Amino acid sequence: MRAGSGLAFHFLDMLQIYTVAMINRHRPQILLTEQQKRILWQLRIGGPSPRIQLAETLGMNGASMTRMTQQLIALGVVEEHDSQGAATRGRPMVPLAISEHGGWAVGATVHPGWLELVLVDFSGKPLIRDSLRFDSPDPLVFARTLDARLRALAADHGFMRGRFLGVGVAVPGYRIRGNRDHRQVVDRLSGWSDVPLAEMLGDVLGMAVWIENDATAAALAEFYQKDIIGRYRSVLVLFLGHGIGAGLIAERDLFAGEHGNAGEVGRLFPTGQPRPSGIDLLHLLQAAGEPIESLSEIDALQARHAPLIADWIERVARQLDYAVITGTVWLDPGAVVISGALPLAILERLAVRIDHLVAARDADYRGEIPKVHASPIGSSAVVIGAALAPIHAVTAPSNGG
Repeated sequence: MRAGSGLAFHFLDMLQIYTVAMINRHRPQILLTEQQKRILWQLRIGGPSPRIQLAETLGMNGASMTRMTQQLIALGVVEEHDSQGAATRGRPMVPLAISEHGGWAVGATVHPGWLELVLVDFSGKPLIRDSLRFDSPDPLVFARTLDARLRALAADHGFMRGRFLGVGVAVPGYRIRGNRDHRQVVDRLSGWSDVPLAEMLGDVLGMAVWIENDATAAALAEFYQKDIIGRYRSVLVLFLGHGIGAGLIAERDLFAGEHGNAGEVGRLFPTGQPRPSGIDLLHLLQAAGEPIESLSEIDALQARHAPLIADWIERVARQLDYAVITGTVWLDPGAVVISGALPLAILERLAVRIDHLVAARDADYRGEIPKVHASPIGSSAVVIGAALAPIHAVTAPSNGG
């Protein structure tokens, strides 16, 4: 467990905030107008900016910008930084920025044999990461375990004061019945399938709950990375874990599709055949005599099994190239991110090889083609994206800015 920077205060204060969040779980902790959301979103995209620059970028007059930013400062979601640059009419240009203290949210997900959670501040920065053993297929057991763990963390750590925005839960499953909270989930979580997950978990936790597909959650986390959100409006993220999934950002918002299942690229790779997934590499290493059980153990085996891993990267790059070209011709993303629960060195080699394959195939194409990036956060993307789901839902403008 690691605690991030922040203002420590007494456990009873934290418990009071936690209890208020439970009592008021159906009330929005922050209620923003679309114009206020546009300002917040621009600060996320462009970083700290003075009011005059924000007004010019968003096409607003100075008086309206001053009024709305004062409201955002009063709400605690925006703060003034030290003056910089040249003065305007004798007054210094004071940059505004997203306040880390504006609120916090929790993200959680279940891996085979363990539960992972993270608390993030309003800027999206992780404050606390935690994990514990967990091996139940029952979502109510998950909710009770998460509730107990959050109470324990409140006792063990100081938190920043601020609004609690909710809990995001990432699940390995796709939507059914046209309902974001009803999912067909993998067999190891059989009790999660075709039940009202947000309602069930929320009743136990006493909090607002967002349910999201794990690869879609990873896409949200990857998009919120500084080098991505400020450069691209649309991004395709491929996540290699125990399966293969994808998430799409279109015009700076999550794209779910008509039935909520955009990004189900696993359907391109039939079961029973080699698939571009982390578990596929794990099985190959097991067949080579390595007694490993977790994707986290692959990192230590890279030198010993360099030829096997190189062959796997070449095969998987060609498989993912098919998914990339399919996504590219329809979405026209600015970037493709290769993410997953694999060592960063492997993700980087995959990204480089896919980038070469894309460039070679499109040698005669004169239009822009997306740059392929390796994820900087890898296996943490799912749980961080889950935590960002409440923040994104509350603060992102409805049209993606």
